[in-house]
Amino acid sequence: MTDNKPILIWGAGAIGGVIAAYLARAGFPVIAVDASEAHVDTIRRDGIRISGPVDDFTQALPAFTPETITGQYDIIMLSVKAQHTETAVQQLLPHLSPEGVVLSLQNGLNELRIADLVGKHRSLCGFVNFAADYIEPGHILYGNAGALMIGEHDKGVTPRLQALESMLQHYHPDVRAVDDIWAYKWGKLAYGSLLFLTAVSDETIADSVSCPDFAPAFTRLVSEVLSVARAAGVAPTGFDGFAPEAFASGDADAARASLDAIADHYRHSAKQRSGVYRDLAVRKRKTEIDSQIGEIPRIARPLGLQTPVTDLLIRYIHEIEDGARPMRRENLAEFTAEAQRT
Repeated sequence: MTDNKPILIWGAGAIGGVIAAYLARAGFPVIAVDASEAHVDTIRRDGIRISGPVDDFTQALPAFTPETITGQYDIIMLSVKAQHTETAVQQLLPHLSPEGVVLSLQNGLNELRIADLVGKHRSLCGFVNFAADYIEPGHILYGNAGALMIGEHDKGVTPRLQALESMLQHYHPDVRAVDDIWAYKWGKLAYGSLLFLTAVSDETIADSVSCPDFAPAFTRLVSEVLSVARAAGVAPTGFDGFAPEAFASGDADAARASLDAIADHYRHSAKQRSGVYRDLAVRKRKTEIDSQIGEIPRIARPLGLQTPVTDLLIRYIHEIEDGARPMRRENLAEFTAEAQRT
């Protein structure tokens, strides 16, 4: 899989742009595909710039829009927003070779839908927790290093996973192929729910999660997501300060310690607010709330579970998207009060 054949990075924004730049700098024949013509034009003209405390460089990179890319490829790394997954997969399918694979480097449980569209044997799963932001066409802020794991839909580390692990270690040496990727994916979904909740406020992630007044809301939300994961047969794994067992235990002090560790992680990052916050406050567009967090109640209900705190979060984000609720600190106080009444 790594015999110098071209690799497509489909979606060259925050996640895909960083991976594409590092792999290209390491000498892999990477081609970026992105729906933004301005982004593609800038990359083709000037290269892609990676800036921030982790690194600062500009990398030459061929780039195309979905309408202009040609050929077939053995490896396509997909890193579009969750709500664009189905459209992107339909666009990339003609470019996926008969033996090729799609590696999802996205947040959420998009691999389930990808497998439906391309076949489970042609779909690989990724877990990403590094901090990056699309700043402007051709420019990505790489705010902080973080975990990146890859895995098969079913348990086991296969030769193709090992080959991709070796490739992606040129991005970061700590990339790992893991036996049970769904433990990480559900861990990130629980963690992601926490980040979505910070986006109802105009404060930083660190200030929001470290405030004792709001700890009950974060704890109830994460605990609820973890209960759905357990009902689905998954024991979520922690990372980067996030300890699922602390929230699942019912020990308020343990949960607070994990929240403080998460806050400390973000205090050392150039990225102080989530991508959800940027979608709402900066880019003025819909978030991934339905495609990511909306999966939680969709999975829970057939299992006989209710998700009142998750449903509350979805409502708050929708109200901000629709202009019916301003982003402000008071939202966290209101959410905490409502969550405690559920």
